[in-house]
Amino acid sequence: MNTSMKPQTSRPLFRRCIPLLLWLVALLPASGAVTDSLTRVRFETTMGNFVIALYNDTPLHRDNFLKLVREGYYDGLLFHRVIRHFMVQAGDPDSRSASPGQLLGEGGPGYTLPAEIRYPAHYHRRGAVAAAREGDDVNPEWRSSGSQFYVVWGQRFTDGQLAALAGDVYELTQGKVELDPSLDPVYRATGGAPHLDGQYTVFGEVVEGLDVIEAMQAVETNADDRPITDVRIVRATVAE
Repeated sequence: MNTSMKPQTSRPLFRRCIPLLLWLVALLPASGAVTDSLTRVRFETTMGNFVIALYNDTPLHRDNFLKLVREGYYDGLLFHRVIRHFMVQAGDPDSRSASPGQLLGEGGPGYTLPAEIRYPAHYHRRGAVAAAREGDDVNPEWRSSGSQFYVVWGQRFTDGQLAALAGDVYELTQGKVELDPSLDPVYRATGGAPHLDGQYTVFGEVVEGLDVIEAMQAVETNADDRPITDVRIVRATVAE
């Protein structure tokens, strides 16, 4: 697995039959009645607006994210790392006044968060919001960045690709993560980034404005995956 395809806070960032019911459940959109009671955060950006809902079963990430939003931490920050057909990443405070071409991705609030990985309940489907983190070699506990997050766009996968990914993830995590085949229908039909499942904390999802994420992940970038034309968060607010 190419480490450049992992959201990071620094630059080096058993197949079985599935019952019909599981297929139907997996294909249902995550947004809707399930997210109606969740706290939402609205992001106004230079490319349009989107809204995310924060999960209650990742309370450390939820509460920290809300704290930062209410403090205005994200206002003015860039989406400093964008990879087409994969994800868009923001939350580096150094990006607020970054010069053109400046290398970003090291900044944060000065702390990390314990992992709250709730896989397979939360996974890297299109629109998932997750915490970036340092690589496994320096971060074996998979602790999350205190501020950097990414939104998944991803791609659609075939059965063969998913089977190969399952083997790769099992091997690379030394058997700690086994991909759940009940999620395969979503990755075939909707898309995402299954190679990150079970290794990063997914703490929310986009419930409005996914078209904005689609547009962001298609912008032109430089060799460091930074957009040539800045994509900036104008303001983030909590929907009280």
